Amino acid sequence: MQEHAGNIVFIEDDPHIRKLVKGALEQEGFIVHEATSARAGIVEAGTRKPDLVILDLGLPDMDGKAVITELRSWSSVPIVILSARTQESEKVEALDAGADDYLVKPFGMPELLARMRAQLRRHARGAARDGSTGRYRLGEVLVDLPARSVSRNGEPLHLTQIEYRLLSTLLRDAGRVITHRQLLVAGWGPSHVDDHHYLRIYMQRLRQKLERDATQPVHIVTEIGVGYRLAEVAGE
Repeated sequence: MQEHAGNIVFIEDDPHIRKLVKGALEQEGFIVHEATSARAGIVEAGTRKPDLVILDLGLPDMDGKAVITELRSWSSVPIVILSARTQESEKVEALDAGADDYLVKPFGMPELLARMRAQLRRHARGAARDGSTGRYRLGEVLVDLPARSVSRNGEPLHLTQIEYRLLSTLLRDAGRVITHRQLLVAGWGPSHVDDHHYLRIYMQRLRQKLERDATQPVHIVTEIGVGYRLAEVAGE
């Protein structure tokens, strides 16, 4: 008997995509609850208590971003977007509304499964955070949030206040795409949400300090036109 991998609510009005995704997820041990409209999806999410929601943005009764806003008013469940909308502005708006990841149609099932598992791991870490030490390892770098210290192989690394705020924001949601707007608010405040050049400069500085090779970053990953994601992080 296959191990239960998780409880999924899948909100999608295209029957072909629903059949494809549901079949693939069930083969991986997930239990899938389908909804063909936004309102039905919100009800399913409220009653099924899913581990993750997969959401299409182009629904017949409500835009998917409104569904994200509704879900985020009462739930922190991971939300992965599947959408045919390729514009960067659509991705940013969905992520700013509270989605955790965004996959453009057509998509590959291995990538969807990988992103789902990453979000399930991230959410599990968050649920256990109260018992964690607040210490994180990025390769050779150790970040101790309670002590506000960063070191590489035991040697202190100096971060400016803004660099530290940006890193802390990425760490607290490691694995999740953090948009430019979210990072700018965290680093400089709401009056600087359009100052993307500040962010590029500081993220490059962070890479130079934290990555083994800043030209081929492993930890601070760029989501082009959208924001950044912190990857390959281990708790201590």
